[in-house]
Amino acid sequence: MSGDIDDKPQPLIEHLIELRSRLIWALGSFFVAFIVCFYFAKPLFNMLVVPYKWAVAWAGMDLSKAELIYTAPQEFFFTQVKVAAFGAMVIAFPVIASQIYKFVAPGLYKNERAAFLPFLVASPLLFLLGASLVYFFFTPMVMWFFLAMQQAPGEGDVAISLLPKVSEYLSLIMTLVFSFGLVFQLPVITTLLARVGILESQWLADKRKYFIVVAFVVAAVLTPPDPLSQIGLALPTILLYEVAIYAARLVEKSRAKSDQEAALAKASSPDEA
Repeated sequence: MSGDIDDKPQPLIEHLIELRSRLIWALGSFFVAFIVCFYFAKPLFNMLVVPYKWAVAWAGMDLSKAELIYTAPQEFFFTQVKVAAFGAMVIAFPVIASQIYKFVAPGLYKNERAAFLPFLVASPLLFLLGASLVYFFFTPMVMWFFLAMQQAPGEGDVAISLLPKVSEYLSLIMTLVFSFGLVFQLPVITTLLARVGILESQWLADKRKYFIVVAFVVAAVLTPPDPLSQIGLALPTILLYEVAIYAARLVEKSRAKSDQEAALAKASSPDEA
């Protein structure tokens, strides 16, 4: 087994130097991406506003009257800073993840590295899938829900119109993106835990009814206080839990097959003198 691992005994100072090098690469990539994203902050924010425009169209409103406002002089500036940080994290994530992997990889066996790499690829892809679901479906639906509460002139004593603030709209869409992105990591996390033997598919199946309750509670905490977004997060979470159970069963079958093959190989090999 000694040939399967690349790690060599190193003094603590060398590990700290290696960690510093990885941190410099990770922070440097984030800083460069932040500068680029801040330069294009307005176009990026306009891209995030597209779901709101879809919601305005679904509500039958005039697109020329749709607007976002800011009520403090510095509000839109700091909103652009948040947009730049959000975009930089997305762009720099592959570099950051690769630096983390390069730091821990020398301490892993070859079979452990081979098992870890698929999850390193699957994690950002699932996050993007959750973010896409937010961008193309749930954000327009949530904004349409809020726009439907407006009161036109003649329907009441006064007209009530929605004028979203740029900072609050960005906070809403970022909260939804991160909530769905994290929830979509559920199959990755459970599969990893099943691979190392911490979780079993049968245990996950037995706890299904408790998880359904937890899914709705978490959705109520992570999303805005409207039933549409809360149900919209809870239902995919429950579906992903079922996917996680299936993935755990596949891991268990694969591990059982590998153990059986190893036992047969050991039984068929001649005894060493």
